[in-house]
This record gives sequence, structure tokens and C-alpha cells, in this order.
Amino acid sequence: MATKQPKIPRTVWALGLVSLFMDLSSEIVHGLLPLFLTVTLGASVAFVGLIDGIAEATASISKIFSGWLSDRWGRRKPLILLGYGLAALTKPLFPLAASAPVVLGARFADRIGKGLRGAPRDALVADVTPPEIRGRAFGLRQAMDTAGAFAGPLLAVGLMYAFASDIRTVFWFAVIPAALAVLCVLGGVEDPPRAAGDPPPPIRLADLKALGRPFWSVTGIGIVFTLARFSESFLVLRAAGEGLPLALAPLVLVAMSLVYGLGAYPAGVAADAGRGRALFAGGLAALIAADALLAWGRGLVAVFAGIAFWGAHMALTQGLLGKLVADSAPPRLRGSAFGLFNLATGVAMLFASLLAGLLWEWIGPAATFAAGGGFAALALLLILFRQRG
Repeated sequence: MATKQPKIPRTVWALGLVSLFMDLSSEIVHGLLPLFLTVTLGASVAFVGLIDGIAEATASISKIFSGWLSDRWGRRKPLILLGYGLAALTKPLFPLAASAPVVLGARFADRIGKGLRGAPRDALVADVTPPEIRGRAFGLRQAMDTAGAFAGPLLAVGLMYAFASDIRTVFWFAVIPAALAVLCVLGGVEDPPRAAGDPPPPIRLADLKALGRPFWSVTGIGIVFTLARFSESFLVLRAAGEGLPLALAPLVLVAMSLVYGLGAYPAGVAADAGRGRALFAGGLAALIAADALLAWGRGLVAVFAGIAFWGAHMALTQGLLGKLVADSAPPRLRGSAFGLFNLATGVAMLFASLLAGLLWEWIGPAATFAAGGGFAALALLLILFRQRG
């Protein structure tokens, strides 16, 4: 008789709901932010890449400290709450911004919040979930997160029409779901009960040597993946360059998130079934197709086809990477492991976004996406070579 599969824990569902609300809030802003910077505030495309690169690197650097602290304290929820709370407090800064440096500051603070919550949140998902359904748990949280990323830009489009393309007014609506996310953390997220006895011993730097070759192998794969992609802001700018009206700019993230959200949970099921290598290869193939369409396609149909492939790449790889990090790290070092992984990929994201912005300015959009496709092709060759070996 087949063993009954465990249910996904309540805390994972709660974290998914928190992610949904915060992504709903963030994507109302992010779907319009590249054009707000370049059209309203007069910033260059290179500066947009700089802002995104610094923001994501900041989040990743913050994650290593928050992951280590959550391991040391033996509790994840306080840092998760602090991270989401800080992100919620930054949302009013965007409609109030009068210059690009103010936006940089707001993004910096917002990403510190993301960094504070990210590693403890992912570690908590692994803490409360049985190993045999971790792929599903990470896929579910990712799918709910992406549902917010789908709804946020769609709501932004409606608000842009309702308020005659007044971006600042639309930004104010992002405050509401951010506050709901914080309330969901307070009411629905719980740390697993501690074992009786003394609190866990503090994590020392030397303890991180227990993160062995499997973890560093996953981290290396994550770095290569991140070099092959950059901020989604460039997708928005590419669609605008092909004639997408300002009010419809958030549809770029709607299209990407729809594909991402629909694919994330099935990809998690496939990861639990041991199909990780096929998922990696499929994700990279999708990214190469996306970059080719975005580099050389003409018209909005080609651009949106590229955006859909971009979403497919995210669905196939992001939850899988989370599962692999969780599986390769000792339980008491999970927060630190997610922190280190995100630090490494965040530095790669900073480099990728800066390079993308500079190539766009110096040569043109095609060079940006061609470079991304080149990195993706290199990563695919490495995976296929490793598979044959």
C-alpha cells in the first residue's frame, strides 16, 4: 500500500500569502519604475541598471547576516517580520521621490528588507517541511509569490488608466498590500517548536566549513544562472522601445509572472521526482530562446514571446535552486547556507545588471540580450558536458 504523502505545512501557506501581498505591492512599483526613472526623472538606462544591480546586491549581502543570525538565535520569524516591515515602510518613498538618487535610496532600504527576510524565510520553509515534499513547498511559495507579481502589474495598468497615467498616484496604492503582508506574518507564520533543553549553541565562522562540496556546487550553478540573466527592468524598457504605451508597461511583468506562476509548482513536483538536471537544461534553453527573441525580434508579438520564455526559465529553475540549497545544508546551518548562496548570486546579479545597462547605452538593446544568451548557452554546455561525464 502506498504511503500517504505529507501535507504542505500551514506556515508554508502563510509565507506564500505573505509573499503574494508583498509582491503585489512591489510589482505595482517595479512595473512602472524603469519608465518613471527614465521618462519622469530623466535618468539614463545605465543608471537604471546601476539601481537594480545595487538593490539586488544589497538584498543578497543582507541575507548572509540575517541567515546567520536566524541560525544563531534558533528563530526565523523575528527577522522575517523585520524584513517585511522595513519593505512596507519604504513604499511611500517612491511616490514622494523627486530625483533618481531618492529612488536609489528607497530601493536600497527596500532591498535591505528583502535581505533580512529572504534567507530566514527560505530556511523556515525547509525547517517545517518533510524532505520528500520540499520541491512542492518551495514551488508553492514561489507560485503564490508570482501570483502577486502577476496581479500587481495588472492592477497598475488599471490604475494608470483610472488616474490618467499619473505614476505617483499609482505608487501610493502599493502601501496597502505591503501592510497586509506584515499582518499576515504577525498572524500566520510560526517557528517550529524548539526541543527541550538549552538553546542552540551559537554558530561560529568555523562551523560554515560543514557546508561541503554539494552546497558549493549548487552555489556555483546559481552564480552561472544569475550571470545569464539580469533585472526584469530591461524587459520593460525593451517592450517600450517597440511601442508599448506607458500605461501598459506593467503588462510586461504580468506576462512573465503568468508563465512563471503556472510553471513553478509543477516544476517543484518534478524536482521532488529527481528531475533536477532536466529542469536546469530546460530552463537554460528557455532563457536562450528569450534572449534571442528580445535581441533580434521585431514588434511587440516577438518581444512578448521572449518575455514568456523568460518566465518559463524562472519557473523551471528558481524553486529547484531553493530545494537544492536546503537539501545540501545541515539543518542548523540552513539560514547561513541560504545567506551565502544569495550573497554569491547577488554579486553576480550586480555584475549582470551593470553590464546589461552599459551594453544598452554603448551598443544597443540587442547587445544586452545577446550577452545574456551567450552566458546562458555557456551554462547549458557546462551542464550537458557534466551530464555526459
